Amino acid sequence: MNQGVMSAVTETQLSPWRACVAPMLDWTDRHCRYFHRLISPEARLYTEMLTTGALIHGQMTRFLDYSEQEHPVALQLGGSEPADLAHCAKLAQKWGYDEVNLNCGCPSERVQRGAFGACLMNEATLVADCVKAMIDAVGGDPNVPITVKHRIGIDQIESYDFVRDFVGTIADAGCHVFIVHARNAWLKGLSPKENREIPPLRYEFVHRLKRDFPHLTIVLNGGLADNASCVEQLRPGAVHEGVALDGVMVGRAAYHTPWMMADWAELLFGKEAKPESFTRESVERAMVAYTEHEMARTKGWAHGEVRWPQVMRHVLGLYNGLPGARRWRQVWSDHKLKDQMPSAVFDLAHQRPDKAAA
Repeated sequence: MNQGVMSAVTETQLSPWRACVAPMLDWTDRHCRYFHRLISPEARLYTEMLTTGALIHGQMTRFLDYSEQEHPVALQLGGSEPADLAHCAKLAQKWGYDEVNLNCGCPSERVQRGAFGACLMNEATLVADCVKAMIDAVGGDPNVPITVKHRIGIDQIESYDFVRDFVGTIADAGCHVFIVHARNAWLKGLSPKENREIPPLRYEFVHRLKRDFPHLTIVLNGGLADNASCVEQLRPGAVHEGVALDGVMVGRAAYHTPWMMADWAELLFGKEAKPESFTRESVERAMVAYTEHEMARTKGWAHGEVRWPQVMRHVLGLYNGLPGARRWRQVWSDHKLKDQMPSAVFDLAHQRPDKAAA
């Protein structure tokens, strides 16, 4: 293990935000989060972004329901009306979420049309009003912190002063946790996917924020493709002497190569390595049991009846990089098997290729 990170792990109180899995639209639903929790008991998990309109006017229970095993789990909100956000923060508190996070980083045109997401970085005072309204709605409950996820700038604004002033304004409203995607968001001309890849990463800006606001929790997001990069960004003095970030947030790497999270306990938290009995197959078996339980629990529901493909799609990266992974994925992706029970599909996925072809 990196000695600098080991020192930080053993000598200081670790932040609850030390290792987070990013909110990802269409991906980090409750089934995905349950899977990630099986792999990492330590990770802080986030819902997909839910708009205030969907929660207030939609099927609230379907959106907010989760498994108790997911804790700690945060609700990410998209919105820009303080009263609506306050209402939804109160709902999150009632449902037992461990955090409410305001999205100020999504650059999609659909989100911009709703006047929230990354475009809110142009309106720091409004964001401060939203944050204050949410804090007031939960009564300042320390068990439901109000946090913000944002970019380091928008469009061609590349001055550090912009993000520093944004953070300062929101912090004055009572926000103490900032999750910083270390890229600008280009509001015109780039797709959401391009916005994750084309604007250059500026990790130094995030480290400067921690240097300038040492009392705040600063979490780095963006471009963290493996555990080595997470360890490096958490290393005390990685950029500025005497400065150490509070945490990292990993997105697509955690989704596509989820087994990386199995090493977080040891690498990022200084805990003992997982026992030999903790294997990819043991996690897969647990997901099969969970899926069959969910299928039985929701059977006959007019809305929300669980089918195994919608759950097991999140597991397809489990064996990435190992021999036989491609055939295993093909079995779990075969919709001709959708009427089989997951335990039967599991058996097919683990048959030897010669027996499967017989």
